[in-house]
Amino acid sequence: MSPICWNDVMGRRHSLTLLACRSGAAAAEMALILPMLLAIMFGGFEAGAYLWTEHKVIKGVRDGARFAARQSFTAYNCSTITDSTVLGQVQNLTRTGQLSGGTAKVSTWNDNSQVTVTAACQTPVANEYTSSGVYATEASGAIHVTVSSTVAYPSLFGTLGFNTTGAVVKARANAAVMGI
Repeated sequence: MSPICWNDVMGRRHSLTLLACRSGAAAAEMALILPMLLAIMFGGFEAGAYLWTEHKVIKGVRDGARFAARQSFTAYNCSTITDSTVLGQVQNLTRTGQLSGGTAKVSTWNDNSQVTVTAACQTPVANEYTSSGVYATEASGAIHVTVSSTVAYPSLFGTLGFNTTGAVVKARANAAVMGI
């Protein structure tokens, strides 16, 4: 023990010397702060991983919508893609970044069925953009394709007490079909 903490008179501590004693204070403060410090640190890692996962899903959905928008008008009707090959390519591109094969951008993005592709037509009205230009030859008007997906979030530290059960990442992107 530190000589500051002990009074030599009969080996007893006096109240004034006990209040002045600082040995062990750093260890006690660390013991109090460490759990909160670890929770903040691992929580920051988990939040960063969630944002990175969200970024990958959003980027995948945007890429899928852009690819779908550059397909021929004949691949669509006013509710979905009628060409199953194009549909599979859009779904796989969204999930893996490749037209066929590849590995999923997110480990819980298991198969192409998690990617939904829909289309909608805007009926042409005289003197509006859908009655002229690229959509002038389309009787149904401008076709808009929407690609969306919901992916379960794969937790980094779920076993450390961070409850991410049921956490999902959702994304949706819309693009006008150009018929290129």
